[in-house]
Amino acid sequence: MELASADATYLLTLLALSVFLLLFHIGLQGMLATKELGPAWNAGPRDEGREPKGVLAGRAARASGNYQETYPAFLGLLLALTFTGDTSGTGLVGATIWLVARIVYIPLYLAGIPYVRSLVWLISIAGLLMMMFALFA
Repeated sequence: MELASADATYLLTLLALSVFLLLFHIGLQGMLATKELGPAWNAGPRDEGREPKGVLAGRAARASGNYQETYPAFLGLLLALTFTGDTSGTGLVGATIWLVARIVYIPLYLAGIPYVRSLVWLISIAGLLMMMFALFA
């Protein structure tokens, strides 16, 4: 297997894991909202405008929204790295850093841990920047 195709396989694995993480966010948010508002609310059209008010449901929703803010950048950079066959390794490391930081971010946000959570978010942004710089290297 050529190095470029090994890189592409690794990047596509990260892509699949990032989709799994997106689904995890959606499932966690939905589970906590349903726990608070009940299965009838979840199964219904939600026309009444009720929103979960609980701490965990709110944190899960905000963590999911935060993930979705940087996810398009990750996807675009990941696909660009795949197309260019980044063999420098910087893009691969950056993508891995982004994904691991986003996983670590979830329990930190749910637990309400300040500063460390923000540091982990900054680390994820550093991963995105590494991916971007790898495209120009």
